[in-house]
Amino acid sequence: MIRVAIIGAGGYTGVESIEILLRHPEAKLTYLTAQQEFGRAADIYPQLAGRCELAIEPLDLDKLGKLADVALCCLPHKVSMSMVPKMLAAGVKVVDFSADYRIRDLATYEKYYEPHTDKENLAHAVYGLPELFRDQIKGARLVANPGCYPTGASLALAPLLKNNLIKPTGIVLSSVSGVSGGGKKPTPGFHFPYMNENMYAYSVGVHRHMPEMEQVASDVAGKPVELLFQPHVGPFDRGIFTSAYCDPIAPISPDTLKKTYQDFYKGEQFVQILSAPPAVKNVARTNYVHIFPTFAKGKVVVFSVIDNLIKGASGQAIQNMNIIFGLDETLGLK
Repeated sequence: MIRVAIIGAGGYTGVESIEILLRHPEAKLTYLTAQQEFGRAADIYPQLAGRCELAIEPLDLDKLGKLADVALCCLPHKVSMSMVPKMLAAGVKVVDFSADYRIRDLATYEKYYEPHTDKENLAHAVYGLPELFRDQIKGARLVANPGCYPTGASLALAPLLKNNLIKPTGIVLSSVSGVSGGGKKPTPGFHFPYMNENMYAYSVGVHRHMPEMEQVASDVAGKPVELLFQPHVGPFDRGIFTSAYCDPIAPISPDTLKKTYQDFYKGEQFVQILSAPPAVKNVARTNYVHIFPTFAKGKVVVFSVIDNLIKGASGQAIQNMNIIFGLDETLGLK
């Protein structure tokens, strides 16, 4: 039985992780911590009443080392890299939800985020997108859980890039996220009177997930890939709808395009290739990715949908945890 701690259990990804672990047959939730909200988990999240008796408390590293084999680290960027080295030193493996260990190039990370304080572990972290990097994840001590936007986008593009079917420049990605992507802390832009029946773009041309997407795309393609990513927020709770627009290198038939995706993801438990455009409601509260590739006016167009809190965060983290410990990676997730 794997003993699991959640560091930063007071946020949306923390409670989603609790929900999944409560139904995991080979994992036991043993320790919950937070930075601000303390007390019984069931008092903070009443939906856990009768199902989770653990308290959320301040992090004690000695206690963590005694109680857990792995920590799901749901701390914010910068805060995470100050704590992950201490968790690893305590003998605990870590799946980190922040961006602190996702981007290998230090200058790129610091351009979009913060000065990095844990270069040693950055060099050894494994990027945790199982469908693309499963072999590297097995047995890893530190896994960088991918961003929510990069998960849907990378899985949409990977078959095209791996098979050299599209040009590595001029790729445009447009994504719409539900408001839970902004986290639990209230902000004016996510206030109900503003967000209801509304939609808007943000971070035009400079969103910090763009270099993460380019890194993954370049790794899959085996050469540099440049893309433009534009995020939006829509008036729904959870989910991400991504549209990708690419220039084909040579003509390809719709049937061949679909078969390329089916072959690439053959055997993948959580990827479904559809015959029509997907919808976010059809993956809500699941770890599934729905993808539909097609053509429009000479472009290869690919749509993907995920639940940003599950496949885009907590579900993927537990999928990674399962792989690290050699378990069936679907445990707790189906």
